[in-house]
Amino acid sequence: MLFISNIMIWKTNPAARRAWRSLMLRLNSATAGLSSGPGSWDRSDGLSCVSAEKPPHMPVMLKEVLHYLDVKPAQVVLDMTFGGGGHTKAILNTVPEVTVLALDRDPAAISLAQQLAKEHSGRVKPLLGRFSELEALLSNMNIKSGSIDAVLLDAGCSSMQMDQEERGFSLSKDGPLDMRMDGERYPDMPCAADVVNTLDQQALASILTAYGEERHSRKIASAIVEARRVNPITRTQQLASVVAGAFPPSVLYARKDRLQRRAHIATKTFQALRIFVNDELNELHKGLCVAQSALKPGGRLCVITFHSLEDRLVKRFLQGHDLSNLDRYHFSQNKQGSRKKKLVDESSERNKSSYWFPVKRKVVSPEKDDVRENPRGRSAKLRIALRR
Repeated sequence: MLFISNIMIWKTNPAARRAWRSLMLRLNSATAGLSSGPGSWDRSDGLSCVSAEKPPHMPVMLKEVLHYLDVKPAQVVLDMTFGGGGHTKAILNTVPEVTVLALDRDPAAISLAQQLAKEHSGRVKPLLGRFSELEALLSNMNIKSGSIDAVLLDAGCSSMQMDQEERGFSLSKDGPLDMRMDGERYPDMPCAADVVNTLDQQALASILTAYGEERHSRKIASAIVEARRVNPITRTQQLASVVAGAFPPSVLYARKDRLQRRAHIATKTFQALRIFVNDELNELHKGLCVAQSALKPGGRLCVITFHSLEDRLVKRFLQGHDLSNLDRYHFSQNKQGSRKKKLVDESSERNKSSYWFPVKRKVVSPEKDDVRENPRGRSAKLRIALRR
């Protein structure tokens, strides 16, 4: 199966990679007819078809993206994360005769892109696939390297996915514990419920530490293992309750986001599972590599990230670090990684990229008015670079 070869090779954290292999072995060895009851579950229970009927999300940092992409008439733009289509629609409406290549791994998003293509004949080219599949998709369209004028990459989970409870991304809405960005493209691809019901406690803790930067990973992993012995964990709010149950009520909303709003104690757990299930960090690296190859000299790259793991990866890529073996890099900020991080930072001057020139040396953050209108974009960070 295609997804197995892609994901198993590219898991970034060694402990998390071992967890993925363990998960695949257990799932592949499981019998087709699992009995219902405590300790067993049917992963198809509660999973529903992906719907494209929900309204598209509000694009993050739209004004800044349009400014820094600086798209000219008749140019070709690659939107690597079409999502609800907000950025692409704005580009089409503000720049005449522009062509947008609209990529997304989510079939629901591509359905929206196909609708938009009908409204803008010849100006929108929908592409269904992951970042790791993009090079082949461009080749099939006879689009050569160095022929794209501008690239936008809006990383992470789209608001459209978060708003659909049947996708299983949001802990505030009850739905099946799925979290697969590809929807049903790869029916055998493990979902979040597979992870929490199959992996052992040590593997779960490794995932929460690596991808959620969760300080209480062992406590949460222990609570998950104990809970699934009674009943399989198959729903989003079921998992949120399990995580919350591992802590006193006083700390349930003790954490705060950037707007100083109280955040649920399970937020980092959901982030970690989503990143692990979708192999997001390796896919992001693949996407950056394709963008580097596709852009013309002088072409612009805008990358929006939403958490520190993504942003540090993008920053180091644009600085010219060799990330082909991500095991060498420690993208979290805990004490174990401080020495390695210091060594990386000290060598940054020697690793100035021969491919990228930073348009802005510091990240661009959303304005306060934008955050008030679209709170989900409060943690967004925009990095802009020019292809040398």
